[in-house]
Amino acid sequence: MSTLNKTWIVTSETYIRQTKSWSFLMLVLMPFIVFGFSFGMGYLSASQESSNDIAVVSASAPLRQAFIKDSGVSTTKKYATKAAAQKATDHGDITGYLVLNTTKQQQVQATFKGPDSLSSANRAKVQQFLQTVQTQLNIKRAKITTTQQQQLALQPKLTQTVQKKTSTDKSVKFISFYIIAFFVYLILSTYTGIMAQEIAAEKGTKIMEVILSSTTARKYFNGKIYGVLLMILTQALIYFLGGVAGLAFVKNSSAMHAFWQQWSSLIEPVLHNIMSINLLFALAAVLLYTIFAAFCGALVTRVEDASKASQPVIYLNLLALTLGLILRTSPTNIGVTILSYVPFFSSYFMPLRLINHVASFPEAVTSLVILIITIIASMLYIGKIYGGLMLQTDELGFWGNLKRGLHLK
Repeated sequence: MSTLNKTWIVTSETYIRQTKSWSFLMLVLMPFIVFGFSFGMGYLSASQESSNDIAVVSASAPLRQAFIKDSGVSTTKKYATKAAAQKATDHGDITGYLVLNTTKQQQVQATFKGPDSLSSANRAKVQQFLQTVQTQLNIKRAKITTTQQQQLALQPKLTQTVQKKTSTDKSVKFISFYIIAFFVYLILSTYTGIMAQEIAAEKGTKIMEVILSSTTARKYFNGKIYGVLLMILTQALIYFLGGVAGLAFVKNSSAMHAFWQQWSSLIEPVLHNIMSINLLFALAAVLLYTIFAAFCGALVTRVEDASKASQPVIYLNLLALTLGLILRTSPTNIGVTILSYVPFFSSYFMPLRLINHVASFPEAVTSLVILIITIIASMLYIGKIYGGLMLQTDELGFWGNLKRGLHLK
């Protein structure tokens, strides 16, 4: 059997077994459950608010249509007569109805009928509409010329100079970094735990003696890492497709229209920060930490120590996250600049610099190349000593096994 086939067998077996586990399914589905619940509550709330519509009744069809179209009040077109509108009000289908008419003196009048008075916001909108229509009628009756109308319509002008760093810009940077940082931390913690415990459990059961009799340690180790890489890519693809579908739903849903109008200026730049080279840093970080989690898993000698195998990698990940949160407000700090090029830390600090526009794209590419070279070098080195790590059973403790492992050739 060829080297590629043996590696692919280990890869596919690792991928299939792990993706069928409940931990992976919950890891993938949990964001959708949380966001689905949040948007579901918002959708139900918006649906319930539809009962707050008011009907519009008028002998003048153009006046009625103009109000529905231009007033900004939440209305319904279903009830065009007083009888139908009153019946719907009595049943609680609408909160009331507005009767519009124009007197012989060309005065516009509106009467609202319902169990409760109009809200202050709707009252202001109705008043504004009435004022606009009345002004138009007054101009028509006064036979004012076009030039005079333009002079009467002349309004004062207010000019503002908005600084580059607005509150929205600060919020975008804050939210973008926290999403990336905690996404990386949570995914890393999960995958490093899975890999370390799996490797430690296999070593503790002596199954590696059988496995290594049919393939080399390097092939087996590479297959494990490739399997995890496929899991990472699968999860990223699911999140991407789910995010695209969710964004399309929010943009096109009438119930979410108000939400999107209010928050789109914040959501779009946050998504831009996430769906960029920052995502490559996140994926590369997961792979690097997973490789070293496998290394740590191979250092333990007993099955019961499997749960402890990932602790050094998790602590390193926690240290990187903590430093990122501490230095978040100082993206130009020399420490941040240095750590943005250091593997294990660059996945937190280079996105921090990019989000705050203090790092250029070539700098980001340089950092990413260093990270990828580290991943390849780590796979080559650990793959070389992997067989010796998995077959050593001496009780030297974790640090003793680490010292011995580093001297294996």
